[in-house]
Amino acid sequence: MERELEPRLTYHNLAHTFDEVLPMTQKLADYYHLGGNDLNFLVVAAAFHDIGWVIQSQEHETIGVEIARGILPTYGFTVDQIERIGEMIIATRLPQNPANLLEEILVDADMDSLGREDFWLRNEDLRVELALDDELLTIEQWYWRQLNFLELHRFFTTGARLLRREQKLKNIKELQRRLAQFSEEI
Repeated sequence: MERELEPRLTYHNLAHTFDEVLPMTQKLADYYHLGGNDLNFLVVAAAFHDIGWVIQSQEHETIGVEIARGILPTYGFTVDQIERIGEMIIATRLPQNPANLLEEILVDADMDSLGREDFWLRNEDLRVELALDDELLTIEQWYWRQLNFLELHRFFTTGARLLRREQKLKNIKELQRRLAQFSEEI
C-alpha cells in the first residue's frame, strides 16, 4: 500500500488503515477479550481491508481478497484461514451485512470516523477523494448525502456503540444545523 496507493487518495490511504482501522479493531477486540487466531485473523483482515484500492476503487474489497490470497500463503496461512480473512474483508463492502462478531468488529472499525470528533476533517477528506472520481457535489448536496448515510448507519457491536454513539449523534445534529443554514439563506 505504501508504494502503490495513489497519493490523491485523501481518505482511503495508509493513515485510514494504520491510524484508524487497526487501532479501533484492536480496541474492539480488547472489549470482547479476543485473542489467539481470532485476533490474528481480525488484525490481518483490518490491514488488508482496503488494499484493493491499489488497483481500483470499484470492487476494491474483492480485489483485496484476491491480493490476500496471493500474499498470505507465503506467511503460512492456510486456504481456510485466508477464506475466513476474506469474508471479513468482504463484510466491509457497502451495504454492510456482517455475519459474525469478527466481521462486525471490522465493519465498525472501518466506519469509526462517523462517531469521532475528527468526523469533519475525515468527511472532507472523503469528499475531496470522491470529487477526483467525478462525484462533484455542492457542499449542500454532500451534507444531505452524509446526513442520510449517518442516519441509516448503525454500529453493529456494543463496544462501538458505547464508544462512538454519542459523538455520532452530535455529528448528525451538526449536519442538520449546517443544512438548516442553507434553508435560511434562500
